[in-house]
Amino acid sequence: MISKIKGEFLHFKTMPHGMRVLLITNMIYSMVLPIIEVFVSAYIMRSQNDPSLVLKYQLAVFTGIPITFIVNGYLLNRIRVAHLYSLGMLLSGVSMFIMMFLDNLDLTAIIISGFLMGLSYGFFWSNRDFLALETTNDENRNYYYGLETFFYTISAIIIPALVGALFFYTNEFNWFGGGEVISYRLLTVLVFVLTITSTVIIHRGKFQNPKLKKFIYFKFDNLWNKLLVLSALKGLAQGYLVTVPAILILKLVGNEETLSTVLSFSGIIAAVTLYLLGRFTKPNHRIYIFAIAYIIFFIGAFIHAYLFSALGVIIFILSKVLYQPLHDISYFPIQLRVIDVLSEKENKSEFSYILNHEFGLYIGRIVGIGLFLMLAAFASDTIALRYSLIIIGIVQLLSIPLAKHIIKKTK
Repeated sequence: MISKIKGEFLHFKTMPHGMRVLLITNMIYSMVLPIIEVFVSAYIMRSQNDPSLVLKYQLAVFTGIPITFIVNGYLLNRIRVAHLYSLGMLLSGVSMFIMMFLDNLDLTAIIISGFLMGLSYGFFWSNRDFLALETTNDENRNYYYGLETFFYTISAIIIPALVGALFFYTNEFNWFGGGEVISYRLLTVLVFVLTITSTVIIHRGKFQNPKLKKFIYFKFDNLWNKLLVLSALKGLAQGYLVTVPAILILKLVGNEETLSTVLSFSGIIAAVTLYLLGRFTKPNHRIYIFAIAYIIFFIGAFIHAYLFSALGVIIFILSKVLYQPLHDISYFPIQLRVIDVLSEKENKSEFSYILNHEFGLYIGRIVGIGLFLMLAAFASDTIALRYSLIIIGIVQLLSIPLAKHIIKKTK
């Protein structure tokens, strides 16, 4: 066992230096993501008991992201990419701080905090996508995304368990006065520590900024337009995947400790499988992984809609934890391969495609969240929570033949 681990470490060391630094940075920051993606939503739900407010928070987040992508494009001509990447990570802590330390959490505070979190995501993802593109190639991207997703999945196991223990012991031993609010504030301190650590590590890499004379375009090759449709289909579920699990568990299952247990248990199922997929699969396997991911999501959404119970929620969470990393490990290499091909063909900067791709995601996110808010407004929160996921699951199955076509065109 030890020799196998040593062998994997030696294989990791054969990767380019920039790729290794980026992976280690993302490994540390991956411990932040379960907190800001799940427990912030849980905090809003606990404070206001209104699922629509959680979705409005997410809408503010998603609005901030594409705006920041554009701003980041201009700043890359003046500021080092590592600095902007660090800014994105640090802003996540600032956003949490605003929300957790306010005495009165009203709609305005939720929107401001959400928009700041969107700025954080924008700086993080725009620079992370560019650095991933620059430090990898088509042959090692399965390994890169497999290892990165492995980190995220392990964090999805460990962090919720630790958070659940924090909530339990804070109440049990009356730490700092006890109570859920104190627990959330301690989480905010942890986020700051982890983001500062990540910013120190990313600066150990020697990354080159892209040369961006022009990066905003409105006309692209038809293949890129098809990828934008694929990104919009992906975006449909994104607003749900970072908010609805927390709402469903608090509404149908239990409290934060239960939320932590469910997330940790389900993460175990995915972790080792994902690493092995990244380590041993080749580019021609991506479409199979991609299809399996969407089928798993559909099955989970269908069971949830049919049962609409604690058991249905747990089954959906299990499917979500499997779907998300399987999807990412296959989707991102497809996206970057298209950028590789078209940036050379159209003589446009890679960042122009990264920026444009974000607007495809944004359209999907707006439609997805709009579906939930419309069902909640014209029917009820219960109808929205029960049936919106299965509607999205059915529509997203269209991604499978579209992705197969795109892969064929990039060979």
